[in-house]
Amino acid sequence: MSEKLAIDAKGLSKGYKIGKTKQQVLKDVDFNAYHGQVTMVMGPSGSGKSTLIAALSGLMKPDEGEVIALGESLWKKKKSKIDQFRLDHCGFIFQGFNLFPALNATQQVEQVLKYCKASKTEARRRAIAALEEVGLGHRLKQTPAALSGGEKQRVAIARALSKNPQLLFADEPTSALDSVSGQVVIKLLHRAAKEHGAAVICVTHDPRLEAYADRIIHMEDGKILDDRQITPLT
Repeated sequence: MSEKLAIDAKGLSKGYKIGKTKQQVLKDVDFNAYHGQVTMVMGPSGSGKSTLIAALSGLMKPDEGEVIALGESLWKKKKSKIDQFRLDHCGFIFQGFNLFPALNATQQVEQVLKYCKASKTEARRRAIAALEEVGLGHRLKQTPAALSGGEKQRVAIARALSKNPQLLFADEPTSALDSVSGQVVIKLLHRAAKEHGAAVICVTHDPRLEAYADRIIHMEDGKILDDRQITPLT
């Protein structure tokens, strides 16, 4: 495989205490993802998909196992270093958009770039460029209340892409969208991998996304059942 390895995880296990019993959500999972590829993680609700993403991205420490992200052992770092790693290298796209109600589209993207220590001028330039890339050059001054669901998700994608992340995590990015908006979002994720070289890891129930994946992983009951490489649409 010519693509460069972005994440290599071994033996990930995670359980939660529910009353007196402990429920295993991840069971000794091995997972990897490559730059320039879209990896879809599919499976029923409760299969461990979101927990896997959280462990891979530094949001939730696994009980056991190791995550090598961009050549570094993620969970051996101090918490402040993990937070910095996420800020520097990771983009996130969630089902609920996570936008600030009072900020317009440009300000939503600028906010993240300021955390990344971009100057005001640089943040503005990159924010506008990212919004134009997702087709929102005409909606720069709109607040979330004036945007459709698909447009809100495109602002969220612009915010993630503006950092030029090497790792892009998407958790059910199309579940709140109609089929046309969903299609736009899928194509943008595909472009993030192919044109920006990101390793895109997308958790989804949505079968429409399969056509744009390089690889589809099926999870059930905390384990990977199936892992297949496919040829995506271009």
